[in-house]
Amino acid sequence: MGANTIKVTDASFANDVLNSAEPVVVDFWAEWCGPCRMIAPALDEIATEMAGKVKIAKLNVDENPQIASQFRVMSIPMLIVFKDGKPVAQKVGAAPKGELSRWVSASAAA
Repeated sequence: MGANTIKVTDASFANDVLNSAEPVVVDFWAEWCGPCRMIAPALDEIATEMAGKVKIAKLNVDENPQIASQFRVMSIPMLIVFKDGKPVAQKVGAAPKGELSRWVSASAAA
């Protein structure tokens, strides 16, 4: 978990994500997932670079199956952008930081 990413759980999801004033990118991940660990540093850097515009949140699917199931997370890593309490974009799989950054910017601004 990076210094600028927030950890969300089934219990805190509504408050941290759905009720957020700014767009939130939720990274659905698991400890055993290699690609999830690969993109974690890039997401932390994006969280720092976009602080005040977008929040980056991480939800461990093994520890929080309810939210993962609610949003039909079948493959991880899966990133979902939430804006005004609704999912507006999603991306499955690992990608280089530049691609993730462009996707987050475009999706959060949409």
